[in-house]
Amino acid sequence: MISPATSAMLPRHRIETLQSRVDVQREAAMTEELLPFTVRLVRNEEDLNKAVQIRHSAYARHMPAVAETLISPEKADTEDGVVVLLAESKLDGTPLGTARIQTNQFRPLALEQAVEFPDWLKGQTLAHISRLGIVQGSGGRLVKLMLFKGLFQYWEQNGIEWAVVAARAPLDRMYVQLMFDDVFPGQGFTPLPHMNNVPHRVMAFEVGTARKRWTQANHPLTNFICYTDHPDLDIGSAEHDAYSPMYINSRQVATHMSL
Repeated sequence: MISPATSAMLPRHRIETLQSRVDVQREAAMTEELLPFTVRLVRNEEDLNKAVQIRHSAYARHMPAVAETLISPEKADTEDGVVVLLAESKLDGTPLGTARIQTNQFRPLALEQAVEFPDWLKGQTLAHISRLGIVQGSGGRLVKLMLFKGLFQYWEQNGIEWAVVAARAPLDRMYVQLMFDDVFPGQGFTPLPHMNNVPHRVMAFEVGTARKRWTQANHPLTNFICYTDHPDLDIGSAEHDAYSPMYINSRQVATHMSL
């Protein structure tokens, strides 16, 4: 989820790399595992359209009314402080999964328009997970796990303190298994206006303590996330990897003016 441009002719960077507030050390990988697909940041319009394709398909299965609004890219997809992850087949480039991360670096999270966070989340560096979409079929679970590993690596690399998500049933159980906690204990599910008033469970995940918590709990995904090297997962640098028409257009203008 880079310092702002010092001139109107320079690109306005979308993500400012923050000094990590957690102790992130690259663990010596015990094993290396190759995948039949890659997971990376969306970097251009073609990538974004692939993400939108899988996003729309996934929502159409469970929330058709919302899916009708997801046929095209959303404004949020290319806003400052936002990146989109894409999983695609190595064989033919078919999109297999996607997720979006919005940080609160430039503005409050979109979720905060629907719910007011408690004091313990205020003043924190936050990231909101949204628009998760996975292809149907037997390979979907691995794609989902790799997307989460990509999310987690991105949070660590960019100094995110808490990740938050609003999940409908039964997807909320997945986040419970990953050791997310309820933001509003005892409140249950909250209808969200921007999700067609479908009830969602608002949950949060403390990034800096995740490795310790997973290890202490003997979590079955600890080795997969923390001690397995996946070369096909490449979150990369947020400076120029994330797709932004604003950045591309500004760069083209600057190049033209220098000729």
